Formats: sequence, structure tokens, C-alpha cells
Amino acid sequence: MKKDIHPTIHEVTVHCACGNSFQTISTSTKLDTDICSACHPYYTGTQKFIDTAGRIEKFQQRYAKSKKTK
Repeated sequence: MKKDIHPTIHEVTVHCACGNSFQTISTSTKLDTDICSACHPYYTGTQKFIDTAGRIEKFQQRYAKSKKTK
């Protein structure tokens, strides 16, 4: 096999947006993620809405208006 063609592997700490962190190995030196197994609805069994700019409320208001007209 050829020498020095494989990337170096580092032990890194992965930081999630929910505040959870854990150790893993990666070719990258720093890992940040938005969602992990500690906050993902599939693993936790609870549903959380990550609402930016009130999009859910806007949809619910529009849906309520169309429901009233029917």
C-alpha cells in the first residue's frame, strides 16, 4: 500500500446546539452539530418545534382562517 495517503484521525468532542457533548473520532479537528441523539425526537420520544421567526404561528393563523371560511 502507498504510504501517507490516509488522513489523520483525531479524537474530538462533538458539541450539539442543545448543550450535549460527546467524544468520537474524526478526520476533522472540530465538530459542531444542530441535533443529536439526546435532543432528536426519534430518540427522545417527545416532539419539539424549533421555530424561527414565528413560522408555525403564521401557518396556524392562516389555517384557522381558511377553516372558518369553509
